[in-house]
Amino acid sequence: MFTGIVEELGSVVAVEDRGQDARLVVRGPLVVSDAHLGDSIAVDGVCLTVSGLPGDGTFAADVMPESLRRTALGALRAGAPVNLERALAVGGRYGGHVVQGHVDGVGTVLRREPGERWDEVEIGLPAGLARYVAEKGSIAVSGVSLTVTHVGDESFGVSLIPTTLAHTTLGTLEPGSPVNLEVDVLAKYAERLLTAVAR
Repeated sequence: MFTGIVEELGSVVAVEDRGQDARLVVRGPLVVSDAHLGDSIAVDGVCLTVSGLPGDGTFAADVMPESLRRTALGALRAGAPVNLERALAVGGRYGGHVVQGHVDGVGTVLRREPGERWDEVEIGLPAGLARYVAEKGSIAVSGVSLTVTHVGDESFGVSLIPTTLAHTTLGTLEPGSPVNLEVDVLAKYAERLLTAVAR
C-alpha cells in the first residue's frame, strides 16, 4: 500500500522490450537505499516488484502485459522522469490517501492554467471512471495523491501546489500528456457492495 506522497523524482535508465512484457531499470537512490528483492516501489503510481538491484542507485522491475495495457508505462523511454514511492512502512506517516498502485486507466492532460503559485489542471477520464471521482475526493495521478476540485462526465480538475510542481513529474506535463489514474478504492468497494445488495 502507498499514500500518493512522492518521495523522489527518479529517472528511467533503460527499457527492455520483451515482446508482451518489459523490464525497467530505474534510478532512484532514496527508494533504493533500503530496498530488497521482492519489495514494492510505485513508479508513476504503478506498484512494481523489485526484481534486481544492479547498483549505482538503480533497481529493476518486470512489467507484465496487464500493466502495459492499463498504464502509461509502455510509453516510457530512457531518460524519462518518474515519480517514485516506497510501500508504506507499518507505523509510518500517512499523508495522502489509500493508494494501491493498481492503475485503473490512463487519462490525458487536457489543459493547464498557471496561477500565482499553483497550476489548475484538467484531466480527461477514460470511460467508466467518472462515477468513482467526487469533488473534494482523492485521486492518484501518476502516483501523486491529489484532491479533486471539480468533476464532469469526461474530465476532472486538480490544483497543483508549488511542492507538487517542483518535486513530481506533474510540474512539466503538457496538454496531451498521458497520466496513470487510480481512483479511490473505497468508491469501488462501495459500488460493489451496493450492487450486491440491490440484487
